[in-house]
Amino acid sequence: MTHPFLSEEWMEAAHGIREKYADQVPPVTTVIKINQVIVDVPFGDGEVRSYLDTSSGHLVMELGELADADATVTTDYATAKAMFVDQDQAIAMQAFMSGKIKVQGDMMKMMAMQTAIPSNEFTDTIADEIKAITAD
Repeated sequence: MTHPFLSEEWMEAAHGIREKYADQVPPVTTVIKINQVIVDVPFGDGEVRSYLDTSSGHLVMELGELADADATVTTDYATAKAMFVDQDQAIAMQAFMSGKIKVQGDMMKMMAMQTAIPSNEFTDTIADEIKAITAD
């Protein structure tokens, strides 16, 4: 079953996928806390606030906001989905250069996110499974 990206149902399904492989992915050694404001969302009131936090040694993505975030990233739904679900770094760079991604706070932490998340066959499997639960 598929769910809209960042919906409560999607977040619950994505948590289940990440938990299934939690002991098989390398730890994240860089602490990064980033709030995200996603606009033009096709459900709810049109905006979703979520965050990424690696302080536990794992990538945690939750709905809500962190009080002590290093940075806040604001972008539109389509760009966020391309970055997080499709993992299209070219779109992310184009969006940033064209002003579709706005960053407030520590830009270096934002840039560190690209290289801080380790990759192995299980992180690739997680990405594929998350893509499979995401509605078009």
